[in-house]
Amino acid sequence: MVSISETGSDTSGTGDGITDQQSRTRVLLVDDEALMRAGLRLMIDGARGIDVVGEAADGRSGLDQARALEPDVILMDVRMPHMDGIAAVRALREEGSPARVVMLTAFDTDEFLLDALRAGAVSFLLKDSPPQQVVEAVLDAPQDRARFSPEVLARLVRLASDGQGTGPTDAGTTGTGPGRAAPAEAPSTAPTGITEREWEVGRLVARGLTNQEIGQQLFLSLATVKTHLGRLFDKLQVTNRVQLAIRVLELGG
Repeated sequence: MVSISETGSDTSGTGDGITDQQSRTRVLLVDDEALMRAGLRLMIDGARGIDVVGEAADGRSGLDQARALEPDVILMDVRMPHMDGIAAVRALREEGSPARVVMLTAFDTDEFLLDALRAGAVSFLLKDSPPQQVVEAVLDAPQDRARFSPEVLARLVRLASDGQGTGPTDAGTTGTGPGRAAPAEAPSTAPTGITEREWEVGRLVARGLTNQEIGQQLFLSLATVKTHLGRLFDKLQVTNRVQLAIRVLELGG
């Protein structure tokens, strides 16, 4: 599994042997399959400071549980009765919930992937992901560090390379990881309220470049790149690089 962790201010993940209750990660499981929920609980409960605090069998119940339990992270299935996972993520964001969502599903189609990330999910894993990968995704989610199964990351790269996501109805995504596309020959015009330099940085993020690579491309220090990223996060109202890349592509970057 690949981590997309170069945000403006990166912090270390939770380590083993945590005793401080405030440092523990509270997790809600939302999946319509009881067997899957049981497996996830066995997989992550108690691992490296993770506490499973509740379960729900559909998106609507998941919202109720999220309001009552205030988890740090929600492991959310995509396909569920009454309310699917993507609609539940959107509802959480609209309510201003601080919970971070890791989408965990057996379906890795482009539609599900892009809709989930646009709705506000931090990470997207397949249900057959190894336990350690799920644990790492849960621990990274509160810091908005995105993680993807390798198969999912390959889809993101392909979609970015194909140029999808240039408008609100053609959802965009990020081309992080190997096979990143080269920067466009001519920069597009920055949207209102965003400087040309910030827009250049955002466009390079959308093409999968790391902070170091962006600095080399634009002759900027690493600290300056991070400053531009922080401003872009605020102006575009996103919380991680994946959402930033999608937003930039939607705006024609």
